[in-house]
Amino acid sequence: MLDIQKKLTNSFYAMLALPATAMGFALSIQISALSWILSTKYHLNIDDVGLVWAAGPIAGILGQVIIGIISDNVWLWNGRRRPFILIGGFLAALMLLALPNIDVISSSLGIGGILGVAIAVALTLDLSINISFNPTRSIIADVTPEGNDRTKGYTWMQTISGTFGVLAYVIGAVWDNYVLIYFGVFLVLILSLVPTFFIEEPRYLSGESEGETNAKAKSSFGEILNYIQPLWGFLLYAIYAITMRLLNIKFDNYYAEIICFIITLFFIFQVLFQKSDGKSSTEKGIIGFKKVLAAHSFTWIGIQTMFVYMFAYVQYKVYGYTETSIIPETISVEMGKVVTISFLIFNAIAAILPAFVLEPFARKIGKVKTHFIAIASMAVGYALMLFFGFTPIIIYIIMAILGIGWASTISLPFAIMSQQVNQTKMGLFMGLFNLSVVLPQLVASFGIGLAIRHAPDKNLIFIISTVTLAISAFLWMFVKEETIHKTSSTPQQNSAH
Repeated sequence: MLDIQKKLTNSFYAMLALPATAMGFALSIQISALSWILSTKYHLNIDDVGLVWAAGPIAGILGQVIIGIISDNVWLWNGRRRPFILIGGFLAALMLLALPNIDVISSSLGIGGILGVAIAVALTLDLSINISFNPTRSIIADVTPEGNDRTKGYTWMQTISGTFGVLAYVIGAVWDNYVLIYFGVFLVLILSLVPTFFIEEPRYLSGESEGETNAKAKSSFGEILNYIQPLWGFLLYAIYAITMRLLNIKFDNYYAEIICFIITLFFIFQVLFQKSDGKSSTEKGIIGFKKVLAAHSFTWIGIQTMFVYMFAYVQYKVYGYTETSIIPETISVEMGKVVTISFLIFNAIAAILPAFVLEPFARKIGKVKTHFIAIASMAVGYALMLFFGFTPIIIYIIMAILGIGWASTISLPFAIMSQQVNQTKMGLFMGLFNLSVVLPQLVASFGIGLAIRHAPDKNLIFIISTVTLAISAFLWMFVKEETIHKTSSTPQQNSAH
């Protein structure tokens, strides 16, 4: 074990944050460049771009839940998290390198179209990120004592990762997305591989034997389905949409979307009005967890809609080009920079606010109330984009407002959720919590993508975002902030090497 790890120095916390930073940087590149490069270089239709983005949430369903559980119960290469960080980091860098060369890969494989290759690259990229994200966060808890030291570990992770995320958008704005992609290949490879070899992991967690850890990690399929009850409508739609797309079956109506939306509302309101009086602490925790899933899911419909279709909005509303227009290369690059600068501002706000603004507010009025205010401000910001977002300068100002909600979305819900669930199954619930992100992302990629393509006015993008964020803010009003489960043991107290 390195001396800096024994003493828990600042340099160790900085090193510990680097693997998560690598995955965050890869995700920033994906958000900034994927839709742009697919639309301009490979000329995919907007719903095909949505299909490529759908590969990521599908990977997230598999990656976050399965990899999270597996990494709790394996020991390979002198680590529990290390194998997944190394493999995921290498694959993420490789897929970033493939992103601007999809046409070359398609030609070398003798494949006529590039859509299949684009999906394969996007799927592998996002699966790689998901393989690594869970372990890069879990390893911080594994090697730091519970309390202020662990809080410091996650604070450093957020600060360093957020700073590099902003750097990604600076590179794209000052130069272009191609420079960003190729720089990212190098950075992701170095930051994910090198630090991991210098972090020593404990052989067992929380003083438990290997057998006890395995037993506690198990949950039946029925239990897991019950935990995600508010997401059943999203899950049904995801299965339907993927099946229809694979079979190349298209419908001109939106009956399936309406039915799944009604199912979603039914189970969400069933959970919202479920009483917890007289129930055990475990039952109260599950009810609280379900309410968090319900509220968080609608947040991600709106956010993902912006992520995927922001380029289409700028193309149509700012520059006046339709989907079938032939866009000059210089204008295409300019549009790409507008989107990149927008997300740069968006993420710069999100990198600053959590530690310096949201956390002090959360101490005074509570995490749930703070998050509700942030999400409500995001709904207002989307409405402002709808009515005033027709020039780059106005868009940049509004993106700063939207950054308030984004700052809260990537920080406070994790803390709120962790209060609700049994700490001995945190890995499982973290994976299930991710379903409230990826299943709504599939809705945005499939159903919303189809609607936006057929809509003559691309204002629909921010109409959807405004409505879904308003619904999310309303649902957060039903979430109670209370600590249900606590655990007193720490990894450092009873770890074996």
